[in-house]
Amino acid sequence: MIEPERRFSYTNHANSMLVERDIRREWVERTILSPDAIETDPKHLDRTRAYKALPERDGRVLRVVYVQSGQTCRVITLFLDRSRRR
Repeated sequence: MIEPERRFSYTNHANSMLVERDIRREWVERTILSPDAIETDPKHLDRTRAYKALPERDGRVLRVVYVQSGQTCRVITLFLDRSRRR
């Protein structure tokens, strides 16, 4: 069975963080599709935190917070997480 392709949408905040933090959309989407780790956001149980080490950023770990509804992932925020190492 072939899984339907996921779609991505970004909040205004997430779009601002892409620019401010010099993070590429492809990194965000790769983090969601193939995370090194995931967890539920403890304050917002409908949100997922996905983590991925980025070779393009010297192995620093990208944290992406998103909500999935059907095949759409709505990205809430994203940042290079200083508290995580690969």
